[in-house]
Amino acid sequence: MAQQSGFGRWVVVITAVSAAIMELIDTSIVNVGLNDIAGNLGATIEDVSWVVTSYGIANVIVIPMTGFLQKYFGRKNYYIASIILFTLASYGCGIATDLWTLVFFRFMQGVGGGALLSTSQGIMFDAFPPSQRATASALFGLGIVLGPTFGPTLGGIIIDNFHWSWMFFINIPVGILAVFLSITYVEKKEDEIDIDRKQIKIDYLGIILLAVGVGALQYVLERGEADDWFDDQAIIYLTVAAVVAIPLFIWWQLYGTKSPVLDLRVLKNTNLAIGAILLFVVGYGLFTSVLLYPLFVQRVLGFTATKTGMLLIPGGAIAAFCFPMVGKILSKGVSPRYVVMAGYVVFATFCFLMSTYNAETQDPDFLKALLIRGVGLALVNVPLINTSVSTLAVAELPTGIAITNMMRQLGGAFGVAITNTYVTQRAAVHRGDLIVNTSPENPLFTERINALTQGLASKGINALDAVTGAYRNLDLIIQKQSLMLAYLDTFKLAGLFFVVSFPLLFFIKNRKMDAATAKAVADAAH
Repeated sequence: MAQQSGFGRWVVVITAVSAAIMELIDTSIVNVGLNDIAGNLGATIEDVSWVVTSYGIANVIVIPMTGFLQKYFGRKNYYIASIILFTLASYGCGIATDLWTLVFFRFMQGVGGGALLSTSQGIMFDAFPPSQRATASALFGLGIVLGPTFGPTLGGIIIDNFHWSWMFFINIPVGILAVFLSITYVEKKEDEIDIDRKQIKIDYLGIILLAVGVGALQYVLERGEADDWFDDQAIIYLTVAAVVAIPLFIWWQLYGTKSPVLDLRVLKNTNLAIGAILLFVVGYGLFTSVLLYPLFVQRVLGFTATKTGMLLIPGGAIAAFCFPMVGKILSKGVSPRYVVMAGYVVFATFCFLMSTYNAETQDPDFLKALLIRGVGLALVNVPLINTSVSTLAVAELPTGIAITNMMRQLGGAFGVAITNTYVTQRAAVHRGDLIVNTSPENPLFTERINALTQGLASKGINALDAVTGAYRNLDLIIQKQSLMLAYLDTFKLAGLFFVVSFPLLFFIKNRKMDAATAKAVADAAH
């Protein structure tokens, strides 16, 4: 396939990045609107969380199969069909009048969106010559970070000013434009012009085992905390399904079939195996920080959804500024490993800095931390993806790309699950520690209760009710303090993940981004 040039190339770039951002925004945009959706559809918060869960399950099932599906349908056809499905499902979500209709269309949206990451990445690389593909990788990495980052921002603005359905309707014009530009400017590769599907064997058992195993695991990770983990029968059954299906899938892909849907033999490559683990940690950090920051500032400091989102914008802007710089650094031959090391240190710094904040922290302090986060993500994502697949053979690259994208998504799901569980546990521990001090023998406790009682009495409340109200207000203060300390502990835990996994970087082969490597990465979607 001839490479694009000039105007056509940048149209392809805008199309691919927009499609990737659109897909990733939808992983987090609804998080800030769950209360409004629940109230409007007459559902509980527990039930409406399926709006998030169904999308994640569909995403993580489809992502590892994108290499096979591109081969079977042709990359351009599969890409356009996925955008159309995503767009139609977005419309279905927007007009849904009951919860389970919304959940169904969210699942279909996830099926369509799951194809957009890896496929967009391949289309981006093909638009550039080998010498400029590090820049292409940087532009695509920008979309990977900006999507989850701006999801809550956009969602907050919509929830505060419009109906929740517009979180889905905004995808429609972007989807229509992306389809038109893809049909017009994205070229077919030589091997997809005349596909003989009769010669392509379909690994039906592998697809079933993958869907059951990964889908069940994603469900357990996302719903475990809300459903009290193993006190819930569905969690037990699906945990068993995941424990059985995933090992069977691995065995089948390695030994049971000659035409695997996901050829796991590529994990014999050291760079890919270590890179997959590190991308799991990056996904954990990316999605956990997007989850923790809004919860912290909204529940502890009382920020509005709009203000919460607005503070994310400068961090996104610095990431946008850094990504092209990272691409240029890589294209000049700097080892990706050194850039990733710097990114790991910077992102861990963000986590540990956030773990020192409290209810008195001011906006500039959060802004500083989020700027550090933006720099860290820019330094980590692009070079880590490149170095993970840089030593693979051309035929192995589609599977390598699929595995890296899947591991990043699974890392995000794991991060959300462990965050919810850890916050709950640490809040209970901190509450117990604080309550120990609420004893009449403690002069500070007596002084605080008296002050609260007098404050209520000064507002005309009778003495008995003032005492009762003082104790109630103190309990609320303890709850808020416990929650704040739990969030700080969870930020620290996220930082420790980066510290513990840092030594793995020394086992990655120190291969520079030369023209041959760039060309190999460019063929990733073939």
